[in-house]
Amino acid sequence: MPLRANAPEFIRIDNVVKKFGDSVAVDNVSLSIRKNELFALLGSSGCGKSTLLRILAGFETATSGRVFVDGQDLATMPPYKRPVNMMFQSYALFPHMSVEGNIAFGLKQEGVPRAEIRERVKDALDLVQMGRFAQRKPHQLSGGQQQRVALARSLVKRPKLLLLDEPMSALDKQIRAKTQLELVNIIDKVDVTCVMVTHDQEEAMTMASRLAVMSEGRIVQVGTPNEVYEYPNTRFSAQFIGSTNLFDGHVVEDEPDHIYVECADLPVRMHISHGITGPLGMPVSISIRPERVLVSTAKPEGNDNYARGAVSNVAYMGSYTLYHVKLDSGKVVVANLSSSRLMQQGAPAYGDEVYVTWSASSGTVLTV
Repeated sequence: MPLRANAPEFIRIDNVVKKFGDSVAVDNVSLSIRKNELFALLGSSGCGKSTLLRILAGFETATSGRVFVDGQDLATMPPYKRPVNMMFQSYALFPHMSVEGNIAFGLKQEGVPRAEIRERVKDALDLVQMGRFAQRKPHQLSGGQQQRVALARSLVKRPKLLLLDEPMSALDKQIRAKTQLELVNIIDKVDVTCVMVTHDQEEAMTMASRLAVMSEGRIVQVGTPNEVYEYPNTRFSAQFIGSTNLFDGHVVEDEPDHIYVECADLPVRMHISHGITGPLGMPVSISIRPERVLVSTAKPEGNDNYARGAVSNVAYMGSYTLYHVKLDSGKVVVANLSSSRLMQQGAPAYGDEVYVTWSASSGTVLTV
């Protein structure tokens, strides 16, 4: 989902801590989310992302810290008065009610006039393209259709903030990609800010305008999907978002526009086309994404950024082919190569001696 330029701040989380006994689930988190943004909290199970979502919803109370939504301090507002609605991963539809009845339920509980309920339910059904299924029961719908009903039920109350808890987890992988885009398009049409929790990096990259990577209750990195993928700030971010090759070494030359790093796994120095701030000899890790690695039977020209090895595994994935190359040092480097280009140039086979190489702009220096 594209990031809207100059959007004002809508959610502010200030130094929030949540403890369960001696266990710290959320550890001093501060975060700013913009109006009409689709923001993803991304991390593995137990990282604190769902607890943070439940604090926003009012199902949990922060041990310390403050949360503001549209300038209002949520600590002073009971959950039922908050301008927030939450869509659960199970969808939680009432099995005995029709689609129409499920969507109307919350409005009836609030005492909204019947005529207004009919109009708002119709608008919500049209928004999610479920009008012709209005009289069906949940068990008569597919997983994707149930998800759209749950979304319509959340949006019909016109919340300022929509919370999504693992929104795609109940869907088959085959329909997940299509439904992700459908959901983004629907949310983009309404005046709502959305915070989504997911452990699925591909889901977060596809749907979110920005995301926060969480680990052990803390936020490790915040940025657009492109920023977090291309410029990870820690080993954890580099390894959690996508896959990467990590080389450990120490800095032997540091200039404003480049550095050189000596790595035990390489026969030559590694050249990185950006500088860092740190002393010579400082230990660093270099992240190089598999799609930036080239594999060739010919020795590369130049005196840096290459290593020799043998192909230890080849996996044809359709549009690309995944190569595992075991270097002379024993380290395995993963390369993601275009299948069509390999067909034109000739593909190395299992056991072939090859060279892996990459450009100076392909590496990202990690100091943490």
